Amino acid sequence: MHRHFVLFKPYGYVSQFVSETRKKKVLGGFHDFPEGTMAIGRLDEDSEGLLLLTTDGKVSELVRSSKVEKEYYAQVDGVITDEALQQLQQGIAIRTEKEWHQTKPCRVQRLKATPELPERARRIRDERHGPTSWITLTLKEGKFRQVRKMTAAVGFPTLRLVRVRIGNIMAGGMAAGEVIEVGSFDLG
Repeated sequence: MHRHFVLFKPYGYVSQFVSETRKKKVLGGFHDFPEGTMAIGRLDEDSEGLLLLTTDGKVSELVRSSKVEKEYYAQVDGVITDEALQQLQQGIAIRTEKEWHQTKPCRVQRLKATPELPERARRIRDERHGPTSWITLTLKEGKFRQVRKMTAAVGFPTLRLVRVRIGNIMAGGMAAGEVIEVGSFDLG
């Protein structure tokens, strides 16, 4: 019988259970996960938020597909403009490892207030270094460091990135490092 978990990945951890170098912090210390548990999709070391874990490879394929929305909160450097938001919504060319990729249209909005999120282990910076703003982006694709590349391409580099939703699964109220075992994933 397969097992499924929801984790709020903290800043500074990689989305894997074994590290090639002992210097990387891995997910195994958060819970006694069964053998064969895998992260569905990835969040890079500098990103935080919702990460689904499973022992079922078929569920992993579904979550990573373009059928399931992923929502992120991004704190960006500067006060993001309406023009930049529109460019992000329409799709933008970003560089992947070997080629250029045109991102698909997505939903992007400016957040009116700073979202309530777990305290980050390492501070970003404070207002003395200039203003920042928060946006929400909802995507159905996920290239390597895509959100960071998209915001940088429109002139507003990402300072903090937090995945808050995958399908119908929300991270609301979870603490950094918290793990919840679930019977199945309600992806909507």
